[in-house]
Amino acid sequence: MTASKKPALSASKSTVSNLPDLDLPVIGWREKVALPELAISTVKAKIDTGARSSALNAFDIEVFKKGEVDFVRFKVHPVQRSRKKVVAAEAALLDMREVRNSGGKAEFRPVISTLVSLGGKQWPIELTLTNRDQMGFRMLLGRQAVRHRFLVDAGKSYVQSSLPAHKLKSNKKSSNSRKKLDENSNLVEKFLSLFDTSS
Repeated sequence: MTASKKPALSASKSTVSNLPDLDLPVIGWREKVALPELAISTVKAKIDTGARSSALNAFDIEVFKKGEVDFVRFKVHPVQRSRKKVVAAEAALLDMREVRNSGGKAEFRPVISTLVSLGGKQWPIELTLTNRDQMGFRMLLGRQAVRHRFLVDAGKSYVQSSLPAHKLKSNKKSSNSRKKLDENSNLVEKFLSLFDTSS
């Protein structure tokens, strides 16, 4: 009695081409981006892959017409937790869209298309305008904006952007502290050498 042959395992049809592009640059869960068409040189953004669209904190939002085209003018506080700096901007109105905020409440928001700059790249995104003064970040960068452009490392920050100013100051202070410690150590060594009788 011959042993029954086991069916040969069929090769998987999945190919490397079906895998996500692992050569994409990495960004952290928060980055500093620029919105050059809105004259915003830098704004801290939270990378939120749970949100489909991107959002910018704005106030004094006003829809108006230029000829037959709808526009929207608005103001922005680009600096985190500060209302001192104000940037006034305007852009063509792309749409009025119903969006659910983080609390699940639906609201109609103006939608514009504008360029975003991050990590040496610049590309157009759709951006909703809403009052985010009570939120932690002035801007959210949603999954539509980063899809097929970046991989997100949720454990890192500012991978494609420079550190915030307070971090840089902190690092400078630490460097100065280490320098002073080294200087003090050298003085102690010189003082003890005066009593060294081994030579």
